[in-house]
Amino acid sequence: MQQVFKSFGLAMIGAMHPRMLWLSLRPFLIVSILWGCLIWLTWTPALEMLSSFLTTSIFTSWIQEGLIWVGFENARAWIAPLFFVMLLIPLISISLLVFIAFTTVPAIVRSVARQHMYKDLQKKKGGGLFGSLIYTIWSALICLVLVMLTLPVWWLPPLVAVLPPLLWGWLTMRLMSYDVLAEHASTEERDILLQRYKWSLLAMGVVSGLLGAVPTFFWATSALALVLFPIVSFVALWVYSLIFVFAALWFTHFLLDALKDLREEELEKSLNIEARVIDMELPYHG
Repeated sequence: MQQVFKSFGLAMIGAMHPRMLWLSLRPFLIVSILWGCLIWLTWTPALEMLSSFLTTSIFTSWIQEGLIWVGFENARAWIAPLFFVMLLIPLISISLLVFIAFTTVPAIVRSVARQHMYKDLQKKKGGGLFGSLIYTIWSALICLVLVMLTLPVWWLPPLVAVLPPLLWGWLTMRLMSYDVLAEHASTEERDILLQRYKWSLLAMGVVSGLLGAVPTFFWATSALALVLFPIVSFVALWVYSLIFVFAALWFTHFLLDALKDLREEELEKSLNIEARVIDMELPYHG
């Protein structure tokens, strides 16, 4: 736990550096432009299709009928846009995290690795671009399936603050742990660290997810978010980006420090074994 808190403090300080603020702004701008163009092109036809589906499908028509029954007579006017926004939130968030994992985390790792405490850390290159691609796509698909399976219960006020942190936390832990260690750790070292610190890493991911739940909660439950969706979504997206950069710094400090400790342990074991072998080989003069 001491390592967790120490790396948390270093990440908090590092996140305020102008370079890190730029690294959070760059993916936000690129993803915002891409999603903004896509939403602008698909907003009207998507709403028409979703409205028709919600009205005619036996699986979803009860939602609209239930809202009308409890007094929301104008539910037909806003139920389709609200559903569309609810579908977009996890898609945009996952795409941003994946984009940061590919384009930003390596830059963050290089920046942290130049610090004096890690500058002598040997690079064993246990992961590559192809491995990172497969690992990222597979993790993102699993997370997306879990999101879609749990999305209906996101409407319940307590769960909207619980499920997103757990899902984003799990995905953050998976992506950050692999990408941070890809350059410096061997495959064996990465497996040892992920097994040894699996609960600490999961806790760090969940905390990062809780930080990200603040914009998620506002985004998913506020009427203002629905009315001013483009503006609110861009602001929330930048908050996500900043939190993901902070999480990358946190995981980088923690895992590089853990890797350094692991190699010191292995070196000490090796020296002890060599010393015992030498003692056994020396002649005994009793």
